[in-house]
Amino acid sequence: MSEAEGLARRILTEAPTDLIVDRLAAELARTYGVTRTELYQVDYRLAELLPLDDGPAVTGPGHPAWRAFDHQEPVIADGVGWFPVGMRGERRGVLKVSPVPADPHARRELDTLATVLGHELSAVMATTDIYRSARRSRRLTLAAEMQWELLPGRSRIRPSFSLAGQLEPAYAVRGDSFDWSDDGHRLWLAVLNGYGEGVAAALLASLATYALRNARRAGLDLADQAALADQAIYAQYRGEQHVSALLIELELATGELTVVDAGSPRLLRLRADEVTGQELDKQFPLGMFEGTDYRPQRFRLEREDRLFVVSDGVIDATTEQGRYGEVALDRFLRRTAPMEPLEAVRSLIGDLRAFVAGDLVDDAVVVCLDWLGPQP
Repeated sequence: MSEAEGLARRILTEAPTDLIVDRLAAELARTYGVTRTELYQVDYRLAELLPLDDGPAVTGPGHPAWRAFDHQEPVIADGVGWFPVGMRGERRGVLKVSPVPADPHARRELDTLATVLGHELSAVMATTDIYRSARRSRRLTLAAEMQWELLPGRSRIRPSFSLAGQLEPAYAVRGDSFDWSDDGHRLWLAVLNGYGEGVAAALLASLATYALRNARRAGLDLADQAALADQAIYAQYRGEQHVSALLIELELATGELTVVDAGSPRLLRLRADEVTGQELDKQFPLGMFEGTDYRPQRFRLEREDRLFVVSDGVIDATTEQGRYGEVALDRFLRRTAPMEPLEAVRSLIGDLRAFVAGDLVDDAVVVCLDWLGPQP
């Protein structure tokens, strides 16, 4: 690490919460001759890159900012540098700097500092609304605010897997959600398809998520996690409300997949350009009846397998011309093979929006998981 990079890192970590980008801009000007530094954050719809300060959003898919965001690599165009800002696979946006130093080493340092900025933004996000407020192009509904705050993130990367998810309609989602966690040996994933409207649906999804987390953190196996969440929801709603859920546990060293299908969203596998629906033993949704016993199923993934979990809101998206349906879904999923999971999710949601000519009406959740194989 160079002296200049070390100083910039220290300035980032010591800057007041509201002045992180300003202090970074001052240091880049002093050290690298950069006269303009701007942070652009991706919005909740994954459709716009919004500046932290006032200014136009970046929406065009071919724009250098989007190329840097999608490929997670610096892009230099017309004397302007765009550097991806993220943290452990969680993509937050891009950092725009101009003019860009000609020295390749200086450019690599700028790329590293953009990543450090991503870590600092994650560290302060719970203590300020500045960065969250700047990420939205419109007001979130109360239910959507609750749902987004519940998520662990929108993407995650480790040597053995890559994962991404998205909720729609992003600014008005109600009952659909997802959750994940990993410990280096196993990955746990839960995808929820809740019932109801507005805040009531968000509260139901929150109860299900926290019950599953509580069971997982207590070391219970997947079937017992489902049973505990089932009991918690039934105790609160006495069967009048319930949650469809797909619970997955992936052994990262072997690719063994353990699944509990509680009336769940659909599980699809993309392998060698072929899309296959995984046949699951459908069991009662969480909270429908008292004392349901859940049975796990086990499958083995192959290296480079890709899994999609999609809720009914994806397949059932409808216009006057008809329903999106399974044929269109399978065809589009095959096209995502060369994409990273977040790009694949964003592309599928974009195709759905184009199909309905706007935002989706019903809730939809899409999660994409790549198992990259056992890693040393």
